[in-house]
Amino acid sequence: MLNLYESLMAVCYYFSLEGATVAFTYVKGEEDQDAEDALRLIKDAKAAPDAGEPIAVPADLRSEAACKAVVDVVVSRFKRIDILVNNAAVQYYAESIEEITEERLRRTFETNIFPYFFMSRYSMRHMEKGSCIINTSSVLAYQGKATLVDYSSTKGAIVTFTRSLALQLMKRGIRVNGVAPGPIWTPLQVVSLPVEKVGAFNEEAPMERAGEPFEVAPSYVFLASNDCSSYITGQFLHPNGGSIINA
Repeated sequence: MLNLYESLMAVCYYFSLEGATVAFTYVKGEEDQDAEDALRLIKDAKAAPDAGEPIAVPADLRSEAACKAVVDVVVSRFKRIDILVNNAAVQYYAESIEEITEERLRRTFETNIFPYFFMSRYSMRHMEKGSCIINTSSVLAYQGKATLVDYSSTKGAIVTFTRSLALQLMKRGIRVNGVAPGPIWTPLQVVSLPVEKVGAFNEEAPMERAGEPFEVAPSYVFLASNDCSSYITGQFLHPNGGSIINA
């Protein structure tokens, strides 16, 4: 099950190529066209004849009740959950911490970390041994960024959440890992950065270019595969253009 924001449409596509039955969420009234495009892309990519039809579930994942409702819909249709990918996120540019209001701080944390707790809590009840949870963090969890203090903080929380939940679910045979991309060209970057900062974003990585979503998506498939990563849990992959991560 994938929590879709447009940038990770590539993740849906790559899982579909592997024969997965895909369900994802979207924000009704804001991402309707994205959801339609994703469904069309997934149906075109579906490789396994026995894979079920993909579904898109409207939801505001900041609400625990909404997260539970999403899981209920998916389980009623597909009976179980094998893979959960968490990647809901918002970010807001700010030159100073004094610009970050309480309302904005709450929205950032409620969007970027709360759904990871709620979706994991309700999904794991329907997971069998060999299932997995994959969380999306960011290179900024390790490097920080002066103009994204609240966003970077949530991404750091996701790293610790992932490591802790991995320890908790180990005895059940459920692996919990994460992907920490960046910098990646996504709609989130385009809408949140000041126009004059967009060009510099393309030069932040040692490779001197930002990555594309299709360069990140295979990391999720790798972590979901028991053939490739059965001995990996509590870890992060770093498709980030060459930044060295030692933590």
